[in-house]
Amino acid sequence: MSVLTRNQALHIPMRDGVRIAVDVWLPDGIQPRDRLPAMMRATRYWRARGEVGVPVDETSNFAEAERWNRAGYALVLVDGRGSGASFGIRRFELAEDEVTDYGEVADWIADQPWSNGRVGAYGVSYAGNTAEMLAVNRRPAVKAVAPLFNDFDNFGHLIFPGGVLTVGFLEDWSNRTRMQDLNDICGLSDATGAACDEVRSRVTGVKPVDADVDGSLLAAAVAEHQANTVPFEAALEYEFRDDPFGPYGETNVGHRRSPSGHLPQIEESGVAMFVRVGWQDAGTVNGTLGRYNTITNAQQVFIGPWDHGARNDTDPFKADDTPVAPAADARFEELVAFFDAHLKEDGSGETPTEIHYYTLGADRWTRTETWPPAGFDDVTWYFGEGGTLSTEAPASDAGEDSYTVDFTATTGTRNRWYTNGGGGDVVYGDRRAEDEKLLTYTSAPLAVDTEVTGHPVVTLHLASTETDGAFIVYLEDVAPDGTVRYITEGQLRGVMRAVTDDPPLYRKYGSHRSESRADALPLVPGEIAELSFDLWATSVRFRAGHRIRVALAGADADTFLRYPRDGSVPEWTVQRNAVHASRIVLPTKGG
Repeated sequence: MSVLTRNQALHIPMRDGVRIAVDVWLPDGIQPRDRLPAMMRATRYWRARGEVGVPVDETSNFAEAERWNRAGYALVLVDGRGSGASFGIRRFELAEDEVTDYGEVADWIADQPWSNGRVGAYGVSYAGNTAEMLAVNRRPAVKAVAPLFNDFDNFGHLIFPGGVLTVGFLEDWSNRTRMQDLNDICGLSDATGAACDEVRSRVTGVKPVDADVDGSLLAAAVAEHQANTVPFEAALEYEFRDDPFGPYGETNVGHRRSPSGHLPQIEESGVAMFVRVGWQDAGTVNGTLGRYNTITNAQQVFIGPWDHGARNDTDPFKADDTPVAPAADARFEELVAFFDAHLKEDGSGETPTEIHYYTLGADRWTRTETWPPAGFDDVTWYFGEGGTLSTEAPASDAGEDSYTVDFTATTGTRNRWYTNGGGGDVVYGDRRAEDEKLLTYTSAPLAVDTEVTGHPVVTLHLASTETDGAFIVYLEDVAPDGTVRYITEGQLRGVMRAVTDDPPLYRKYGSHRSESRADALPLVPGEIAELSFDLWATSVRFRAGHRIRVALAGADADTFLRYPRDGSVPEWTVQRNAVHASRIVLPTKGG
């Protein structure tokens, strides 16, 4: 191709003959003698749209391309195998053949006459996953990656947190991606409420490659996509990590499709990483912290009050319309500075291994090189009589509370799980009405400001009338006026409760579970069981005069699949006594 062409769309053949669609954007006025690094963003959500009568400088990707081109980079956008205008099928997301493709695309980029031989990759969400998984290929050209808001352990932190299926998120995401894979403009229009004819007048679907003048190549690629696994359908038949997944009977998919399952290769690649994640974006923060404490790659990490992609500020102590900080332009400048250090000049720049984290309710950023950060002590809060929460251990051998699971309980559809599907704002609102449906334990007003930073761990001692169930625990702030604010949560499916001594693939907090069918351990009705698990990491300041609340639920109607799956209604007896002391441990400073 001509090095003077600003934008070109073409197919790159892979080792097995499958053709992968890419868009290449070069800086305006580039000369044949120029050599520049490349930024790669690979997606399964269409690398570009086919737009009707739109000049190149008004296309949907132009602003992104212009930013990178002005910063001195070529931008290469990639349709993942089995999606967009690429050929092939998707047996499951981020399967080995898809990941290997990205290594070959990086090789192709490095061989172009305009390339300086260095390649970086970045992206939000799925594109963040592809950026990190590119490192699995250990290509010499790939020096640095920026996985932003990505799912390090896709099954454990998004699809099946604690073994509980996020049916609300997954059904919506699966339906939308299926329509994208089939280039179904009308289906996508219906999902957004727009009229199909109106959308078709502006967008033809995914952008075809330049050589596809009659649309036959795109039609052939889309025909192959018919054989793609539909994730939601497969997930409904899948329960344990070692179960076969989808129509192709793939096994161990939970680890194979996630960066967490490929850490030795990622570490061996030596790539530097620039990472952003939000406290309330599914369970992505735990993946970021697990990676940080497991592999030796340089990692500069920012954990902020952000939804999926940092479109909105999610600090529950601020107004819902609070602008995001830092602003998008400032965040892009940070990203460019990171890549410049590794891809320009001699590429010898260094990235500090450090975490910058924001504390909810304090509007404060803190830098640390270790996680958990120093200066915090574990404080145990015990469930007590009358729904109290106290640091004094129970003295009596008796004491219990009964609770019948309320399957109407919900956190709504603007929560940490739904944001991962499209970057919507995270707004839990005042939880006091929903808490009436739950079993709650609330502290006395705090005497001083109290910061909790790290991984809360809850231990429940309870008996259930059923052999299975979803056990969901919320950590909340109760203001003097009664307003209840969501801080974080954790969940565990009852049959997943068995703790294993096998080493985890990455650093975890709380008890480690294999989540395998071989280790399934149903509850014995009427028998007291211990369920201990961590909540998603957080950093929050509880103000003096506020109270700490722990709320127990057995369902989130808009978010999780119902357990037990047979439709029965569990009744719990939660123990809060000296023999079986249900409690939560909070890593605390102050108080």
